[in-house]
Amino acid sequence: MGELLGKNIAFSELQCNKHLTATEDALYVLGGKWTLRIMIALLSGHTRFNELQRTIKGISARVLSGELKDLEQNGLIKRSVDVKQKPVVVEYVPTEYSKTLKDIISTLADWGQKHKTKITSRV
Repeated sequence: MGELLGKNIAFSELQCNKHLTATEDALYVLGGKWTLRIMIALLSGHTRFNELQRTIKGISARVLSGELKDLEQNGLIKRSVDVKQKPVVVEYVPTEYSKTLKDIISTLADWGQKHKTKITSRV
């Protein structure tokens, strides 16, 4: 770590540029208002459209449909259709790749809880 104007800095210029680029890529996929919420619900075992919509408060059917298509395009979920059942059953299943988000989600949730505690303790 270096110093800038008497302050410690966390990243060198090269590290900064790499982190900015990588973070922009990650936020492109995960940065939407609903994306992480949907992934949390899916990784928690909710796989059907209506079940997801009930679990994720405030999301419209149109938005959920679009988000699910984006997640499928990015390899985070797989759409599974069982035509043998009546009515046809459609499920959205997390891929093995999506499980790489588990640590990110846990870390973000932990930070969010600590932040909330810090902010509410000031009041």
